[in-house]
Amino acid sequence: MDIFSVLKLVGGLAFFLYGMNTMSSGLEKMAGGKLETTLKKMTSNPIKSLLLGAGITIAIQSSSAMTVMLVGLVNSGIMQLGQTVGVIMGSNIGTTLTAWLLSLTGIDSGNVFVELLKPENFSAVIALIGVILIMMSKKKRRKDLGSIFVGFSVLMFGMTLMSSSVSGLRENESFLNMLTAFNNPLVGVAVGAIFTGIIQSSAASVGILQALSLTGGISYGMAIPIIMGQNIGTCVTALISSIGVNKNAKRVSVVHILFNIIGTAICLSVFYGCNAVFDFTFTNQAISPVGVAACHSIFNIATTIILLPCSKLLEKTANLVVRDDSSKQEAFSFIDERLLATPSFAISECNSRTVQMAHIAKDVLLDSTKLLNKYSEKETDELLAREDMLDMYEEKLGTYLVKLSSKDLSDADSKIVSKLLHTIGDFERIGDHAVNLTKVAKEIYQKEISFSAEAKAEITVATKALSEILEITTQAFETNDINLASKVEPLEQVIDVLISTIKDNHIRRLQKGNCTIELGFVLSDLLTNYERVSDHCSNVAVAVIEIAQGSFETHEYLNGVKTASDRNFSDMFNEYKVKYSL
Repeated sequence: MDIFSVLKLVGGLAFFLYGMNTMSSGLEKMAGGKLETTLKKMTSNPIKSLLLGAGITIAIQSSSAMTVMLVGLVNSGIMQLGQTVGVIMGSNIGTTLTAWLLSLTGIDSGNVFVELLKPENFSAVIALIGVILIMMSKKKRRKDLGSIFVGFSVLMFGMTLMSSSVSGLRENESFLNMLTAFNNPLVGVAVGAIFTGIIQSSAASVGILQALSLTGGISYGMAIPIIMGQNIGTCVTALISSIGVNKNAKRVSVVHILFNIIGTAICLSVFYGCNAVFDFTFTNQAISPVGVAACHSIFNIATTIILLPCSKLLEKTANLVVRDDSSKQEAFSFIDERLLATPSFAISECNSRTVQMAHIAKDVLLDSTKLLNKYSEKETDELLAREDMLDMYEEKLGTYLVKLSSKDLSDADSKIVSKLLHTIGDFERIGDHAVNLTKVAKEIYQKEISFSAEAKAEITVATKALSEILEITTQAFETNDINLASKVEPLEQVIDVLISTIKDNHIRRLQKGNCTIELGFVLSDLLTNYERVSDHCSNVAVAVIEIAQGSFETHEYLNGVKTASDRNFSDMFNEYKVKYSL
């Protein structure tokens, strides 16, 4: 094995890792943010968690990415430690699919159709299809599919390159003599763990082992401990990701490490114990790429079967290893930076947080209108605390979404990011108007101001209209319902007319001497805030409609719906006008 063979091996590994990364990225973008929603819903049951962990890992082709994601979700307070145990076990099973795909390199048959399954025979065709999809397609989803094809082809090319680089080792006596060290299972476990930890990819590590198996110098007895060690080494990525997170998130990494170490200890003891009794003859036989894949799957499935019933015990052990510090209060990250590695998950979580923000804004505003009739200092303080939360949401979400927008996103994810960036400011401003209304309420209370019966009735009608537009806007945003969002603008126009009418009525009362200028100032402040809130609701609704339709021309949309030719707008406007007539 000369310097050129070493360069081919290193180059093959580089192609392999790049192809794996490209394929994983494409798969993750095609899967979209629905994975995260499913992940949070299906983790209550251990079996569902197991299947989900396997499914998501197959979708994104990386158990390390899955574990890092779990660390981020727990650190953000989105998931609890107990929910992650089954997912971690499932991810270890899901990652074995890569080894089965790589085992195709070992196919050797005279049959033409069987030979077509070899990577060097079909990778070029898949790469060509992938490049055509990337260059010719206008749709982002097809481009993502092309990236998956190209990534897979590059991965397989890297595997083929590694296999050819080590092919000469089958005649190399120094290499064969070195392999005798691997007859010691503990050495095999250590080497597998260290090498996988260095390259931080169990799939690549297993791929190299499969390439070496083609030399015929690797026996089952040597490969099995190495495979077990590779599963331990893949924990390094999660261990690194747990730096700087809260203790509950650190426990996710501990569970991952415990699962693989305990599984290795049990399986190794059982295997060599049975070998001592029954003398397995196959341990001295040369292992093939298919054999490596089979051992990899059997180990992970067996470990899961053994440890799945002990999920609670693993959780308790992790709590013992990483103890709580009673003197310090654990704080959750708003949305963990680690989730940026899987943008669709991060976007889904940003969307969930913005929906929370929308509900807080709505509740804060409606609660502030109640203070107009019955002012309370305690309720005002609680309201202001919730409004501070809206400020924090806008700041954190804005910063995080800007980082996300720089990532390579699918069309669907790009639309969500655009919608969120356009709306978080409106929700925060609704909170500001709630604060303004508390000031109006305080002024009414301190100055013992009392509106006339007519003015009170008019304010009540306006408040009901404002309550409905907030409810419709929040629901339309949460469900991304375009039809519901289209009801906002007609109601906003009715509120504008309503407020204008109330102001005119006040001037008429003022001229008759039935009202005072001081009351007029208070009423004007109140109505101005009502009008501005309805404007922000309109902005949110326009964002939901326009971004869903692939554009964002606010003025063009508003001018279009207000024309006489828009019968739907006219009907809804008249309906709301009757409903909220004075």
